[in-house]
Amino acid sequence: MIKGVKVKGLKKIPDERGCLVEILRCDDKQFLNFGQVYMTSCYPGVVKGWHFHKLQTDNMCVVKGMAKIVLYDRREDSETKGEINEFFMGDRNPLLLSIPPEIAHGIKAIGTEEALVINVPDYPYNYDNPDDYRVPPHTRDIPYEWVRKDG
Repeated sequence: MIKGVKVKGLKKIPDERGCLVEILRCDDKQFLNFGQVYMTSCYPGVVKGWHFHKLQTDNMCVVKGMAKIVLYDRREDSETKGEINEFFMGDRNPLLLSIPPEIAHGIKAIGTEEALVINVPDYPYNYDNPDDYRVPPHTRDIPYEWVRKDG
């Protein structure tokens, strides 16, 4: 596991009306600060990434569909520099994934439906000076191929 990344298994609490899933609480060890809550979606087969933040920690949960979220440790001073982590998250595997600053990450919807991702970062988006840095999804700078692994 990349140093600083945290994963929390989420529990669905069903009843005859539907279900409830607590994603992030202020008393969780993952919780640092509240910045904002937003939803992003990813169509099947599309790669959204790579990107990273210099200040922000992301707290991501796939609430509909399934997605592969991939992390790459690009931090020069990290003992896990160069490591890749893959997380398969969503309807079949509800998780909260906390991604620290400087970790490049990307999302790819897997399966046949759009994946909906909720993110609760610890900083709000700054429109005048965004803490958002992009790297092309198929760059050679990150040793990862987004292709499906059959077999």
